[in-house]
Amino acid sequence: QVQLVESGGGLVQAGGSLRLSCVGSGRTFSMSKMGWFRQAPGKEREFVAGISRSGASAKYADSVKGRFTISRDNDKNTVYLQIDTLKPEDTAVYYCAADGPFGPISIIGSEYDYWGQGTQVTVSS
Repeated sequence: QVQLVESGGGLVQAGGSLRLSCVGSGRTFSMSKMGWFRQAPGKEREFVAGISRSGASAKYADSVKGRFTISRDNDKNTVYLQIDTLKPEDTAVYYCAADGPFGPISIIGSEYDYWGQGTQVTVSS
């Protein structure tokens, strides 16, 4: 089992940056593919970025390519989401999630087994 705790959200002006962190507990963290999702008010949860177990591969939603960077440090059981050039439409609760070790990085939330509680990101214009 993996428990996930996100941090790093906050209120930022448009054009600014944030780095979200997600710390995982349990020995299986390094065996998990990891993903970041977000949910804006009144909208469905959407995939943002995902990373392979080793960190060698990543996948991004088209809407965030070039602005978001996912990375991980398995020694620290942590996955990061660097968000640059923030836009008001990036305002959402951001969640990290853990998937199993096999197969490609999934963009489908229901395929992830464990979720954090979320961290709020608010971007002012």
